[in-house]
Amino acid sequence: MDKIEPQEHLENNSEEGKSIPSEDANNEEFDYRRNRALNRRLDIRIIPLCGILYLLNFLDRGNVGNAKVLNQETNDDLLHKTGMTAEGYAIAVSLFSVAYALFEIPSNWIMKHHVRPSVWMAFLLGCWGALTLGFAGVNNYATVLALRLLIGMFEAGFFPAILYVISGWYPYNERAVRMAFVVAFSNLAGAFGGAIAYGIGHANRRGGLEGFRWLFIIEGVITIVSVVPTLLILPDYPARAKFLSPSEKSFAEQRLKARGGGFDKSHASKKELLSTFFSPRMLAHYVAYIANVVTQGSFTFYTPTIVAGLGYDSIQAQLLVVPPWVVAFVVALAVSYTADRFNARGWHITAISIIGGLGWLTAGLLPTTSYASRYGCLCMAAVGAFPASPSMTNWTICNTPSLLTIPLTIAIHNSSAGIGQIIAQWIWKANEEKQGFPTGNFVCAACNFFVAIVAFSLRLWYGRMNSKGIKDVRGEKRIWVY
Repeated sequence: MDKIEPQEHLENNSEEGKSIPSEDANNEEFDYRRNRALNRRLDIRIIPLCGILYLLNFLDRGNVGNAKVLNQETNDDLLHKTGMTAEGYAIAVSLFSVAYALFEIPSNWIMKHHVRPSVWMAFLLGCWGALTLGFAGVNNYATVLALRLLIGMFEAGFFPAILYVISGWYPYNERAVRMAFVVAFSNLAGAFGGAIAYGIGHANRRGGLEGFRWLFIIEGVITIVSVVPTLLILPDYPARAKFLSPSEKSFAEQRLKARGGGFDKSHASKKELLSTFFSPRMLAHYVAYIANVVTQGSFTFYTPTIVAGLGYDSIQAQLLVVPPWVVAFVVALAVSYTADRFNARGWHITAISIIGGLGWLTAGLLPTTSYASRYGCLCMAAVGAFPASPSMTNWTICNTPSLLTIPLTIAIHNSSAGIGQIIAQWIWKANEEKQGFPTGNFVCAACNFFVAIVAFSLRLWYGRMNSKGIKDVRGEKRIWVY
């Protein structure tokens, strides 16, 4: 097999802007400055908007967890008003996850081949926003099931669409920190969601409506209004970007070609598709992400329940969910930046997953009355949940078996989240609240440790592939990302 030339190891010098090959020092400096200037414009136009939209995505996904316990002392919570049991709640959120997993790939296929990203994202946004607003009128369990199923269907394609847009504008070694910034907004969603629910909890029965109904009204309206900036501001492809000159459009496209990215509607071969679905290392990425999402889903749907189980009332619990999410926000940004900067995604994922696993494990072993210590463990566990997601996602995208299957890789990888979320729904058992939820804590600990083992193994695997000059499934020379 062909040997890899030393100068091709671009990951070992992955400073932003230096991934663009040039013929002399003057051209390299020119391209470096041009790259930075383009990134500044894109970072203003794309990343904050995607971050805010993903925050709304997570608010509308996780607000059912806030509604589950909000004002439960006066029987004004979602469960009492709809006649839903704790097991029924688990079924309802599981239906969301099933729809999320099933509609991921079809949604990405429609966007890639038939609809511009901004239009498709605005459509999804408006649909689930309207359904969230409809949640304010639920009075029975059947309506809850139907709405959660439909919300999962429309939310399924949104995060892959964001990743698709980022991959279509940024070079491979500049994506993860942007993805991290966007994903970090999901951590802020947890924090904001708790803070909003805390405030709304004090407005219970204002205007004749329970607090959880006001929660759905406010968050649903905000989501629907966000359709307009999505259509007007979010750019689709470099070739269609009206805010770029012709030379800037050409540069934006050319800088992506070194390691995959951009928008390509060509169809992959059967061999490329099968390898993306079933090759052992890709399966390892997908299964590891399922395990990671078990911990993410636990935070998304059960943090208020977990905190309430530490001896706090329902309104206090809403406010106390904020600190773990803030910890996750800060760690996500720091880890993703350094993982990209030093081309060390595997090592970073391994380290934070071990920390998170220790947090869950300790929380499960502590006495149930050690409320402060168990709350500290929850903050520690947050380090191993969402902060690993950006690097895990970018690592998978960069090492897809074929550059033509990047959209498919994104869809499969993110649809794995649906499986992980389903598992998360059933490990936090209501009858274990007085015991401190041992099943939930120990399963999440096992998942984090599993992710650490897989990440460590994949890092060694890719090192071996590079040393042997392994080509991709199309027979093209590749440098596999660490």
